[in-house]
Amino acid sequence: MAWHPETAAVRVAVPRSPYGENAEALYLTSGYVQPSAEAAAARFAGDEDGYTYGRYGNPTTASFEQRLAALEGTEAAIATSSGMAAILMLALGLLQAGDHVVCSRSMFGATIKLIGSDLAKFGVQATFVPQTDLDAWRAAVTPRTRLLLAETPTNPLTEVCDIAALADIAHAAGAWLAVDNCFATPALQRPAAFGADIVIHSGTKFLDGQGRVMAGALCASRALVEEKFLPVLRSAGMTLAPFNAWVVLKGLETLHLRVRAQSATALALAQWLQAHPAVARVHHPGLPGHPQHALAMRQQGGCGGAIVSFEVKATSPEEGRARAFAVLDALRLASLSTNLGDTKTLCSHPASTSHGRLTEAQRQAAGITQALIRVSVGLEHLDDLTADLARGLDALI
Repeated sequence: MAWHPETAAVRVAVPRSPYGENAEALYLTSGYVQPSAEAAAARFAGDEDGYTYGRYGNPTTASFEQRLAALEGTEAAIATSSGMAAILMLALGLLQAGDHVVCSRSMFGATIKLIGSDLAKFGVQATFVPQTDLDAWRAAVTPRTRLLLAETPTNPLTEVCDIAALADIAHAAGAWLAVDNCFATPALQRPAAFGADIVIHSGTKFLDGQGRVMAGALCASRALVEEKFLPVLRSAGMTLAPFNAWVVLKGLETLHLRVRAQSATALALAQWLQAHPAVARVHHPGLPGHPQHALAMRQQGGCGGAIVSFEVKATSPEEGRARAFAVLDALRLASLSTNLGDTKTLCSHPASTSHGRLTEAQRQAAGITQALIRVSVGLEHLDDLTADLARGLDALI
């Protein structure tokens, strides 16, 4: 049955148990009783469907995977213990020594470190390119390129890449395109519809939506999930806990309502920030002045998303850091937290937190200045948010 995404978000799951529960069941078990020794052998060999061990699969986790795949429009999904675990699974499943990755230099800081430093120890080479420069992506491709990795919009500057164009570049080179869809979520954007082979999620963010648990996932074809990623899960054990899967599964039910409401408030907040005399620059794809505004509107269903970042006016990096810290320390409503996607508005200083492990050169290449503040807009009233930010910003005038 072909349901609309809003319907799939509340209905797709494994079949009900004989007890007939309406809410999806939470199966807290590490093992499963087998009907016979022969059946156990067949299930462990993969010749027969059935659950065998908690590291390999769980009905609650399967419900989350099926629901997320339905929302992203992919054949399958595989859950992981965190978003970074999903990116590690992606690398371990697709790459080997001597392979090459082309990666946006605007990716999340931990992703840049994993791809550029940690995987390099095992012989995987990486080239980092400007997110929006298609010629740079093409020029970086080599005969050993196996993967193109992008994030759209990016964290925290909300740069938007042309997914369809990157898919063409990847496929012409015989490589895969993986897109991190954490910021937009399938409520706004479905990368697979534009040609992406793999969609990456940190379920910790908008999918959960209330900052409760860690989770991650890869959405892809059934062949990729079963042949490339599932063997890694079974060996490496980056398994999503059933309770966490259940929490995110329930979070998906309100995803469309939350993200669209948060996106509307975020655009209004971005417009307010643009007019404030202490603000030098505002980053939000919904603003007409955003460099990729038109592309974002096409790819993201006409919404800019719920993340806004802005730079306070400053004459030096040291002054920028001090003035950004002053704004953050003046907050009384918004939470000072590096997470995002919560129903509560969260503010952070990326240069010293989420991107703090990068070198200064890497931060500058990604456009992460000391004056930058990121805001993950929640469900509070706009007037309360502007009043909270004005407390610190007004003091800078």
